[in-house]
Amino acid sequence: MSASTSSTGSSPSLLSNVPFSHPTASNIFKAEHPFSNYWTLQGGLAEVVGVMPRKEQADILIARYFDAVDPVYPMIHRQIFLREYDNFWTSGLPEGNRVDGAFLALIFVMLAMGTQFVNVTSAEKKEETAEFYVSASHQALRMSSYLSRPSMRSIQAMVLMTYFLMNDNHASDAWAFAGILNRQAYALGLNRDPSFIVPHATAFEKQQRRKLWQAVLLQDTFFTVLLKLPPTAMHTDVKVDDLLPDLEDVDGTGAVPHEASDISFIRSMWTLANLVQQTICPQRSLDLPICTSPKQRTNLISSFHQIFASFPAPFQTFTEPFICELASQNKRSARQILFLASNYFHCLMLVCADEHQNIGVDVEGTLQAAHSAMNSFFLLHDLFEDEARVWYHFQNRAFSEALIAAELFKNKPDGTASKAMYVMARMDLMRMIRILQSNSRQEDVVAKTRVGVLSTYL
Repeated sequence: MSASTSSTGSSPSLLSNVPFSHPTASNIFKAEHPFSNYWTLQGGLAEVVGVMPRKEQADILIARYFDAVDPVYPMIHRQIFLREYDNFWTSGLPEGNRVDGAFLALIFVMLAMGTQFVNVTSAEKKEETAEFYVSASHQALRMSSYLSRPSMRSIQAMVLMTYFLMNDNHASDAWAFAGILNRQAYALGLNRDPSFIVPHATAFEKQQRRKLWQAVLLQDTFFTVLLKLPPTAMHTDVKVDDLLPDLEDVDGTGAVPHEASDISFIRSMWTLANLVQQTICPQRSLDLPICTSPKQRTNLISSFHQIFASFPAPFQTFTEPFICELASQNKRSARQILFLASNYFHCLMLVCADEHQNIGVDVEGTLQAAHSAMNSFFLLHDLFEDEARVWYHFQNRAFSEALIAAELFKNKPDGTASKAMYVMARMDLMRMIRILQSNSRQEDVVAKTRVGVLSTYL
């Protein structure tokens, strides 16, 4: 068994170079620093307001954000945001001294992420536009003194900026920026039960604090799984069960129709993250075994199965026909199931693939979990191809899963898995290579490198 499939024997985390990524900054940033500087010394927030696109264009990008990003990271209350967004425009573009810098930063980073998901003829133009918008977002944060004045809006913007950096192959920058984000979340007390730290806040305000904390916690947990680095968002007394769908109606007009489903999705992801944070993240960050005995692994796998069984409908139904049918009726829920399944089966695969001197690889369990995890990426690619090309962490998880399955397929330890499992692994490997080949552009070093690596196993 190769060490590359083991949590204890794989190479140290390579940040932006993990796994088989580009070792230098991608072309979206024209300077080494991730936020290019277009700003003058005296420009202030007025200068940032001045580069806002036309409302027609901004509306398209904000709608794309809520279509592609909000379903899987539902931390922004859409009704309230759109109300404030409309006020921003109907009052005329305000002067710098009359605008909330954190809200301006949030608008611009949503424009940047919306740009990442639009279909345009020129990929280079899209990258340049996205870079400009995220630079404007960062400048708005700077002008609002975000390091010393954290707010709900500034932290929402920072969560999205971290995902933006990931999507552009800047994992090192994203990791560093997320460190600031986590400290800011702690400074604002988001990790504390709002019933204790803001007892006089309304039930709705407490709900929004819980939703934002879970966004920080989820990002930190699954990012550290990918990079094998220590988790940060671990000190909290916020309870998953306190997140309730009936708290989403802010003005008596009724909650958004998908809010109940969103809360079920958030609670499922949050429950999974709590288990992963306790049982996988610390061990991988210190190159320690995830489990020290077969019995412990059996119990941990059982815990994963129990969590999966606790997911409410439709999140525990992970079959291709069901998801394809769902995507034709409710794309939002289909996206959520795919993201939840990807994270769940990836982490389950890590548990099964873990090995050291007292415990071997569970080959059958690893191959089955890797297949289910990769299948979530295949379905995302089939149903939402343009989005699958953007999500960094989804792509990297899928490649890691293919690499582990390929190692097992190549070695084929005797008596550890059926022939059918190895045939399935080979088919998954070939499908992953085809997707990478179809996604690769001439200058896409990452895809070319990954195709070359996986091809050596066939």
